[in-house]
Amino acid sequence: MNLRGETFEKADRKITFWMAQRGLDLLRISIGVVFFWFGILKFFSGLSPAEGIAVQTIEVLTFGLISESVILYGLGLWEVAIGVGLLFKLFMRETLLLLFLQMIGTFSPLFLFPAEVFHVFPYSLTIEGQYIVKNIVIVSAGIVLGATVRGGRLAVE
Repeated sequence: MNLRGETFEKADRKITFWMAQRGLDLLRISIGVVFFWFGILKFFSGLSPAEGIAVQTIEVLTFGLISESVILYGLGLWEVAIGVGLLFKLFMRETLLLLFLQMIGTFSPLFLFPAEVFHVFPYSLTIEGQYIVKNIVIVSAGIVLGATVRGGRLAVE
């Protein structure tokens, strides 16, 4: 191998090692920030762009038995709890359970309100639909983080 190839290989190994050492924590913290931030917004009327569809979804799922303010404060508290759990690595099994349960609710509008989440079914999404579908990444992140609750880590070859 030439000097340029050796230099690249050495740098690549260092970068890959750094990613393996820090990646899970960065993933956990970044998802935690998102949940904490989005949860806090729910405590202030009109600040959450998902407020309308979230309330509408929970009203349908609970047969209208819960008021809008209880829905928003409850959902905000739920999301803040997930965020705090992820940010501080607290009760990770419970935190991830809350995350996955919340994701079930998050994906519900795709089935309950297709006219509001699709411009053209099934491939052209509205902004609300895009907001929902991007949560596939959060579900995947939760799965990766769940693999660590027994002490698992990323390995470097």
